[in-house]
Amino acid sequence: MSGVACRCAASEPMVDASVMGARDIRRAHRLAIANGLEQALSLPDHLASGALGLSNAPFESRHNSRTLGDPVTDSRSSIAALSDQLADAVAAAGASVVAVHARPRLPSTGVHWGDGVVVTTEGTVRQEEDITVSLPDGKRIPATFAGRDRGTDLAVLRIPPGSLRVAELGDPAVLRPGNLVLALARLDEGGARAAFGAVSATGGKWRAWKGGEIDRWLQSDLTIYPGFGGGPLVDATGQIHGINSGALSRPLATTIPVATVSRVVAQLLERGYVPRGWFGAAMQPVRTDEGGGLLLVSIEKDTPAAQAGLLLGDVIVAIDGKNLENFDQLLDVLSGESVGKKVSLDVVRAGKQREIAVVIGERPRGRGRR
Repeated sequence: MSGVACRCAASEPMVDASVMGARDIRRAHRLAIANGLEQALSLPDHLASGALGLSNAPFESRHNSRTLGDPVTDSRSSIAALSDQLADAVAAAGASVVAVHARPRLPSTGVHWGDGVVVTTEGTVRQEEDITVSLPDGKRIPATFAGRDRGTDLAVLRIPPGSLRVAELGDPAVLRPGNLVLALARLDEGGARAAFGAVSATGGKWRAWKGGEIDRWLQSDLTIYPGFGGGPLVDATGQIHGINSGALSRPLATTIPVATVSRVVAQLLERGYVPRGWFGAAMQPVRTDEGGGLLLVSIEKDTPAAQAGLLLGDVIVAIDGKNLENFDQLLDVLSGESVGKKVSLDVVRAGKQREIAVVIGERPRGRGRR
């Protein structure tokens, strides 16, 4: 059942219980238990046992050949109820989902994050002019490019306020491995599309390979089909927990959580980009007698590092009194609202340690992570 794409409207169930076999029913039952729906689901003894013997063939025949007017079994009604709940979640969240036409041929998906503000993935926005979005009612309207951040794979567009419903945002911290989730997309005027699966892994803050800081680790076994990038991760109640990206990691779908999206959106609306700190020096990790450090291998002219008096061959062993063990620690210092702050570096030069103050600059756009 996981990773199955379908086209959904509010009146179309996502799962047809009449064609499901015993294995599918048992799997749905297990997933429902994991999501607190055990009171709604009850399996016949011969299915709950995990085996379907020859003596159960009449049940299977009756189940798969049910005609209109036949009695509805408890198992089928439970699966149908779960199916209807997921279809309702698609309809609810889909009211805030648009198709984004910002690249040739295939559109991507976007979420109406705030009134007049659409969020999608940065990698799917190939043009910054002549962008349009398709609304849930099929209407196509113009959109204005507001900004992008490659580090977190997010881009923001502006549309006329009041164009459609604003997304109902959830709290990704409540999601646990095993919770049922949906990936939504809108590619044309034919309605929302959905993929069904479960949360695979959760965790704390991490840094994407592109350099962006992500507030929470959230992966699922959903398949990000073509055009699904930029779409929302939706729970069984229809709440949106973030933006799905296929560019941050493989092979599982990675979701950029609500907190990260909201933080980046605010910066993009204000500046059009996300400012990040910068020393203007290339470094590589080394080991010293005291522990770890970063060796300066090049320094650019007129940069914070050069203005502070750092030299080639210097080894930074601590920042603001904290020992420096890896490059990620430096990235943490340069992230967030670090631009303009003064930091104290403990530097080993010619075998002697000294303290040098550096004012963090703003990294020029298009530069690497240093």
